[in-house]
Amino acid sequence: MRSVEEQLALVTAAAVAPRPVRVSISEAQGLLCAEEVVAERPLPSFDQSAIDGYAVRSVDVRGGGSTGAAGDTAGGPVTLPVVGRITAGSRQPTRLQPGQCVRVDTGAPLPTLADAVLPVGWATADGQRITPTRTVGSGDYVRRVGDDVQPGDVAVRAGSIIGPAQVGLLASVGRAKVLVHPKPRMSVISVGDELVDVDGQPGTGQVYDVNSYALTAAGRDAGADVHRVGIASTEPSRLREVLEGQLVRSELVVVSGAAGGEATTRIRQVMEELGHIEVNRVAMHPGSVQGFGRLGRDEVPTFLLPSNPVSALVVFEIMVRPLIRIALGKRQPMRRTVRARTVAPISSVEGRRGYLRGQLMRDTDTGEYLVRALGGAQGSSTHLLASLAEANCLVVLDPDVTAVRAGDEVDVMFLAQRG
Repeated sequence: MRSVEEQLALVTAAAVAPRPVRVSISEAQGLLCAEEVVAERPLPSFDQSAIDGYAVRSVDVRGGGSTGAAGDTAGGPVTLPVVGRITAGSRQPTRLQPGQCVRVDTGAPLPTLADAVLPVGWATADGQRITPTRTVGSGDYVRRVGDDVQPGDVAVRAGSIIGPAQVGLLASVGRAKVLVHPKPRMSVISVGDELVDVDGQPGTGQVYDVNSYALTAAGRDAGADVHRVGIASTEPSRLREVLEGQLVRSELVVVSGAAGGEATTRIRQVMEELGHIEVNRVAMHPGSVQGFGRLGRDEVPTFLLPSNPVSALVVFEIMVRPLIRIALGKRQPMRRTVRARTVAPISSVEGRRGYLRGQLMRDTDTGEYLVRALGGAQGSSTHLLASLAEANCLVVLDPDVTAVRAGDEVDVMFLAQRG
C-alpha cells in the first residue's frame, strides 16, 4: 500500500502551469500576476486637493508677517478673497496670487503657488471672501505628484494575487491588460452504468450522478476552469472518444466511478491505450483505492476517483486540489491546518491516514480550537454525504492512530468556508 506522501509526490510532480496569457484587467481578478508591472507615470500625476476646501498659500492663512489684500496683518484676523473655483477634471490652468484663495473640490488640480488646502469647515464665508478659523501647514490636504507611485516603481509584482486593489492600481497606472497565470482547464467525467443525471428519474439499481457536479464545484473552488462532461458510457470505443476529446482541451482530467471492482478493468484498459495509469491502494481513509496517470500526447495528469461521493471529494481535497493550486502558481498549495482539542472520542482505520469529517469551533474563553467528528463511526460511514456537507474541516489522524480520546489534540485541515 502506497503512503499518502508517496502518492502526493507522484501527483504534484506532474503539475504543469499553463502558459501565461494577457487578459483585460477586468478578467484578472483572483489570478496570479505573471509580470512586473512598472509604472510609467507618477500617481497622482498632478498636485490635487484631497478634500473639498480652499486652495491657499499656507503663509497667507497664518498671516506670515505680510499684509493681505484687505490690509490684514499678522496680528489681526485674516480674510482672503475667493477668486474662482476649480472642479475635479478641470483642465484650465489657474495661478493663485498672494493673499487670494480658490475654491476646490476633492480631486481638483491645485492652482500654481497653492501649497495647502483649507477644509471648508475651517473657514467662515462672507460673500466672496473667507475668514480662516484654523491654520494649515504646507502640504496639508494635498495629494502631491507621485505620492502613491513614482515612475519606475513596481506597481504590481509578479506572483501577486490580483485582487480589487491590484485591479484598481493597474487601472491607475494606465494598464488595460496584464500578463497572468491562467486557471488550469479541468474536465470532470462520471462513469458507471448505474448513473442517471439529476434531471432524470433513477430506476431500480440506479443512482443520481453526484460526483460530476460535486467535483466540478470542488475544482472551481480550487481555482480551475472546469468543464463538466457528465456521464460517459463505459463502452470502450465511446469512452475512449470522450477521453481523447477532453485530453486535447484540458490540463487536468478527473474521472470518477469504478475505482475498484470489475468495471475498473474496462476503464483502465481504455486509459492505458492513451497513456500510463496506475490504480493503487493508498494508505488513506476514505478513498484508499484511486488511480493516477498521464494520458494523451501532452501527458495530461488524469485521476480515477472512487464512485462514493465522500471518498471522491476527500481524494480530490488531498490529491487533486494541490495539483490545481501548484498549476495556478500558488506558493502554498495545501489547505491550512491547525491543532484542535477533541470534544468527543474519534475512531479511525488502522494502517491508514484518516481524513475524517469534522466541525471546527473556537472556545470563546480560551481562544483554542475545538473539534468534533461527524458522521458516526468513521470506518462504516464514508457514504454519508450529508455529514460532509456539515463539515468545515477534516480531522487528520496518522496511520498508527485508531482511537482518540476526548480532550486530545489532533491536526485539523480547513475546508472551504460556507458563505
